[in-house]
Amino acid sequence: MTLQEIKAAVDARHRVHWANPGYRVICDRLGQYLIVFIRNGDTIGLTDRSGTRLNGQPDQFFVAPSEQEGQA
Repeated sequence: MTLQEIKAAVDARHRVHWANPGYRVICDRLGQYLIVFIRNGDTIGLTDRSGTRLNGQPDQFFVAPSEQEGQA
């Protein structure tokens, strides 16, 4: 997924993950896109400081299947 695709999916309230379902991409109250490790809350920015390079390979990001959409 591209950076724009990831942001659009998060904004559309889809569950976007990085690498595996344990990492979720969110947008916080300040409008920052973050990757959160769900088990302990560790967080990293979706991009580097320039805001253009993903912290992860584009092919590692995915939208959760629809049956997982309603799960927390």
